[in-house]
Order: sequence, then C-alpha cells, then structure tokens
Amino acid sequence: MAPRPYWKGYLKLSLVACPVSVFTATTSSERVSFRQINKATGNRLRQQLIDEVTRDVVEPENKGRGYEVDKGVYVQVEDEELEALEIESNHTIDIDSFVPRSQIDERYLDNSYYIAPNDQVGAEAFAVIREAMRGKDTVALGRIVLAKRERVIALQPWDKGLLGTTLRYAYEVREASDYFHEIPDIKIPKEMLQLAEHILEQKAGDFEPKAFVDHYEEAVVDLLKHKQAGAPVQKQRAAAPKSNVINLMDALRRSVASEKSAAKAPAGRKGKSKAREEDLRRQPQFKFPIEGGKAKQPKVASVPASKAKSKRKSA
Repeated sequence: MAPRPYWKGYLKLSLVACPVSVFTATTSSERVSFRQINKATGNRLRQQLIDEVTRDVVEPENKGRGYEVDKGVYVQVEDEELEALEIESNHTIDIDSFVPRSQIDERYLDNSYYIAPNDQVGAEAFAVIREAMRGKDTVALGRIVLAKRERVIALQPWDKGLLGTTLRYAYEVREASDYFHEIPDIKIPKEMLQLAEHILEQKAGDFEPKAFVDHYEEAVVDLLKHKQAGAPVQKQRAAAPKSNVINLMDALRRSVASEKSAAKAPAGRKGKSKAREEDLRRQPQFKFPIEGGKAKQPKVASVPASKAKSKRKSA
C-alpha cells in the first residue's frame, strides 16, 4: 500500500513549477505504546472534554479553538477561517534562495520529509530543480504551510527525490550563552588532553544508524513478555551510582587501558552472545508476539504437514 501524502501542492523555482507530494520521513509506529486503562477492571479509558466553568461534558462537535486575550476571555476562531487565509505557501513551496549547507545551524533543524513529483508530466521540471542543486553543496530555502503554520523548509537532493527539513524560527531557538556563561575557562594540561584524544581515536568509527540499540525499549518488551507469561518482575528501582571524587588523570589512564584490553578480547564477546542465545531458548512461549524496538520481521508462510511429507518422499 502506497504511503499517504502529508501535503500536496507545487514546488516552484522562479517560473518553473511542478506538482509534488510531501511524505513524513520518520515514524514512531515501531515503538511500544501503552493505553490508559482502569486498574480495577482492566478496561480501556476514554477521555472526555469538560467545560471548565459548568463542568458539563462537551461533545466533539462543540469543540473549537480560541485565543486568550484576557483572563478567561477568548477570541473564537473557526477552522474555515484559518483555511481561508490565502497565502501562497498554503499550496506552493516557493524557493526563495539558495544557501551553503554548512551555514545552516543544526539547532534550527526540525522535522524531515520526502518530496516526490506527483505525476509524469511534472517529473521533468522536478528533475531540473533537483539536478540544478546536486553537486553544488547548496540548500534551497522555501516556505510551506504545515499543521496551520507557515514553516521555512530546506530542500536538498536525496536519491531520486528531495529531502525537506523544516527549520525553526529564530525566536524558537534559545541562546546558548544563557546556559553556558557560568562555565569557567579552564586551562587543560597537555598530557591530560593527549590521553583524552587517544580515547577518541580508539573509539573512532562510522555513522551507522542500524547499529543503534534502544536499550530502554528492549527492557520494556522484556518486561511485557515476563508479565504476560506470569513471571515475576523487578519493581524496585536500581540504586543510583554513588558519586565520588576521582583523580581525572588516573581515570583517563585507566580508560585508555580498558579500551586497549577490550579491543584485544573479541572472543569474550562471542561467548556472551552465545550465552544470550541460550537464555532466549529457555524463555517461555507467549500467547502473542510483543513488537517494539526493532523493525517488524516478514512473515514466513508455513508448509502443510502433508506437503512436507510428499517432499521428503520425492527427495
């Protein structure tokens, strides 16, 4: 099933325009999600809207939006009135300028979207805009209305399409100096800095998102499996590590030594992985799979017993 577009409109560069669809580039559907339930009955809870003054239940059709101009005084705004605000970015991503990618402050990056042409007629114009940017190390800045807000969006070539990243406005980003001004200026001894740099070199690697492990998500899945099987679970929170004053130079030296020993002992890790596999084999069978933390695995079609026997005889 093809993904549903989050936004549809036009991508425009000067007098060149083409119809495009915008899709969300990220998802949180693989995470474990919980429902609110009644602990006494186990039934799911439903939330109700309550009038703050009358305490009456408000039906969904009477739910509206308002802007507070004074304490308890609101200017009511209808959805149709917001939708009627005709600004070009409601239906068009109009490219205003091109900036060097290195100039974009990472604090301004917000959400990511995939942008693709809507039809074959506009595919050529889309390709012209995409290829004009490719290799220039520049990012196109345009404007788009998402969730009833106009956002600045940065566009860059991505495979056969474009990657759009919405940017925060300047008023949404706090000044770092408000948080860092009390950090003292410290002169670091050369030997201490060299030890720290050595640790960095030992831990150097490549950016591999698939290697990231959500340990908390895995722990939640493990908890759910144990509870479903009726096994006891830990309720007492682990004690926080005790803080102690250490010699920083000594800690750096020991860190370097531990990294060296870890690099020399790959066999130990294999032994741990085998032990982990053995633990998984001993786990009880569950009534239904609890997903989360990892991508869903494709289903494998089962072979009927009669067909399996016939295959053995023919072999």
